[in-house]
Amino acid sequence: MNMVLEIDFNSDEAIYIQLRNQIILGIATNRYREGDVLPSVRQLADEIGINMHTVNKAYTVLKQEGFVKVDRRKGAVISIDEGKKKAMEEMRQELLLLLAKASCKNISRQEVHDLIDEIYEEYGGLE
Repeated sequence: MNMVLEIDFNSDEAIYIQLRNQIILGIATNRYREGDVLPSVRQLADEIGINMHTVNKAYTVLKQEGFVKVDRRKGAVISIDEGKKKAMEEMRQELLLLLAKASCKNISRQEVHDLIDEIYEEYGGLE
């Protein structure tokens, strides 16, 4: 699988986090689908020009968050269903804080809903 990942080496954000985020965005935009096999740690490290430990850390985080599962023969495989329940709980926690901040800034419920709709449209209009 050819991965189109944009890593910003000047960013303050850790490279493994950038990798993780890029893969999650790839899943959200259907660039990567359930069952797709990610490149090996060595392959991706060579492709991007980064340390293998960095790729391994990104894959480990994706596994912990339920976006990939590790198959002994295939390696890291996109597996979104694994983590849906956990993801919903984490999203709830993050949304609580985000919505509290929005409330403090007088952002209305409708404005939040409009923003969510707009973002979902960008990702292919998930229902």
